[in-house]
Amino acid sequence: MIRTILLRLLSALPSLAGVVVITFLLTRALPGDPAAFFAGMAATPEAVEQVREKLGLNRSLPEQFVRYLRDLARGDLGQSLSTGQPVLQEIATRLPASLELTLAALLLACAIALPLGVLAATRPGSWIDHGCRLITTAGVSLPTFFTGLLLAYVFYFKLGWAPAPLGRLDPVYSPPATVTGAYLIDSLLARDGEVFVAALRQLVLPTFTMALFVLAPLARMTRASMLGVLSADFVRTARASGLTRTTVLWTYAFRNALLPIVTTLGMVFSFLLGSNVLVEKVFAWPGIGSFAVEALIASDFAPVQGFVLTMAILYVLLNLGIDLLNRAIDPRARRAA
Repeated sequence: MIRTILLRLLSALPSLAGVVVITFLLTRALPGDPAAFFAGMAATPEAVEQVREKLGLNRSLPEQFVRYLRDLARGDLGQSLSTGQPVLQEIATRLPASLELTLAALLLACAIALPLGVLAATRPGSWIDHGCRLITTAGVSLPTFFTGLLLAYVFYFKLGWAPAPLGRLDPVYSPPATVTGAYLIDSLLARDGEVFVAALRQLVLPTFTMALFVLAPLARMTRASMLGVLSADFVRTARASGLTRTTVLWTYAFRNALLPIVTTLGMVFSFLLGSNVLVEKVFAWPGIGSFAVEALIASDFAPVQGFVLTMAILYVLLNLGIDLLNRAIDPRARRAA
């Protein structure tokens, strides 16, 4: 197991190196001059040149790249010109917010999509099957920003059931002491039930918005995978052996159908983590995606590079986790490795 993990991590190093090079070149190819942006509209050419020299933008591209690699080797991702804070500190502060939202949406989507896909596969052509298709079609068709705005309008503005979409916590509450960065977990560790409920209420609408979007591929994959497995010979043999319907369905069929579902789950998670910026904007969620977009608009190189590198590392770790989970589900994968 340890050998497999080390080999996978080593094989990912060339990909990470390619991400570093491509991100560096693409950020330098962006239109706009960061020095002119931060010097201000009324700045003189001399002032702009001073800012450019301070940022190291007056140096050649190879010199800038060598300097970037040297800082990266020390764990220094640079400083955000927009906020004035180190990029590593900004990412460490904002990443737990994005992870909390993404994991909550993924758990909700799995809780709905997996049973729905199994029921649709065991009753093809029924109203459950048609309902599954309707939900998946709606989830794919509706943009996340439209769903978020619609939910905020109905449940906050019209009905008053949901809190104001003003971030992770209502301003009347103080954030819990930081342990993991996830407000739900930290409030439980602090045994502060009032803050936990407040954080949970703020999380409901953005979680449901993202869950509806990712529910579609999970339910479709579960249905398709279960339909393929239920027609297999070993399932018919299990039924002929007198095993109960529940045992055949969950112990034999569902476990063998899990491999493509788990792979889809990993793809959906990585997609959610990198593309939840629209939901973060709608609900004023202080996540890493909105931070990267704001830096991109301001031509702030360091946060964009730090964001892409962080996403690449998370994607590598996610793929590693999916591989290990597949090995745990299917013994044949362990023997092949």
